[in-house]
Amino acid sequence: MDFLRPQTWSDALAAKADDVDVVPIQGGTDVMVEMNFDLHRPGGLLDLNPITELIEWQQLPDGTLRVGAGVPYVRIIAELGDRLPGISQASRTVGSPQIRNRGTVGGNLGGASPAGDLHAPLLAAGATVEVESAARGVRMIPATEFYLGVKRNCCEPDELIRAFHVMPAAGPQYFSKIGTRNAMVIAVCSFSIALFPQEGRVGTGLGSAAPTPRRAYDAENYLAGELDWDGALDPRVSEEFGRLVSAAASPIDDVRGTADYRKHALSVMARRTLGWAWRDLTAARKVA
Repeated sequence: MDFLRPQTWSDALAAKADDVDVVPIQGGTDVMVEMNFDLHRPGGLLDLNPITELIEWQQLPDGTLRVGAGVPYVRIIAELGDRLPGISQASRTVGSPQIRNRGTVGGNLGGASPAGDLHAPLLAAGATVEVESAARGVRMIPATEFYLGVKRNCCEPDELIRAFHVMPAAGPQYFSKIGTRNAMVIAVCSFSIALFPQEGRVGTGLGSAAPTPRRAYDAENYLAGELDWDGALDPRVSEEFGRLVSAAASPIDDVRGTADYRKHALSVMARRTLGWAWRDLTAARKVA
């Protein structure tokens, strides 16, 4: 097996162009597990750890946060938790402290597992994925268009994930997941909500509930139209929102849970996260 260790981003792109079958690795929290269980034996590994720009984040002139694909979960929690609360909450649920020290959102995106914890909050927040190839340059891909199937994303064979872009939270955001135990667990299903009160808009994300992570568009549109943004949360609106979130899912039966259980759990999580978000929004109104 070849082990390539480029020192610059341009060298990494060139190496990927020369051999599109090499697998990029940074944290290795998914790649090494698959190799250890002999589920995937790549012809080569492309080590991105020496490339320092991948572990940097910045706020762009328009206010957007650009977060390098190699920024580990612990730094997202510590450095961006106040600006990206949904993504930070999801980061806290990933694996163990050791995994969070090494794992990255870029790795989650590259693996594109429907059960990946970061996909739901990225969708809810309206994130965009920055990818690049040596031949064609940079592409900006909305998260809603990034996932093609189970563990398949829309990156071309010669492209590498460079960063994700997302605006700081304009309102409350929450993430919730259910597992077979409280820690070190793959999600049975997950849900994320983001409220945009100034725009009268709602974002959602569903994980481990379909062949790909997805949004619940009907639920978003219903909630945005029915909410009294300056008033109380109507329990009937919350109930219908949960029903529409459940209807957006197309889960399977597997060893972690049944399809029926996943649909029920998504409805419960949708109502709960909406309640938490509305509590925060109400508190913020009182302070203002």
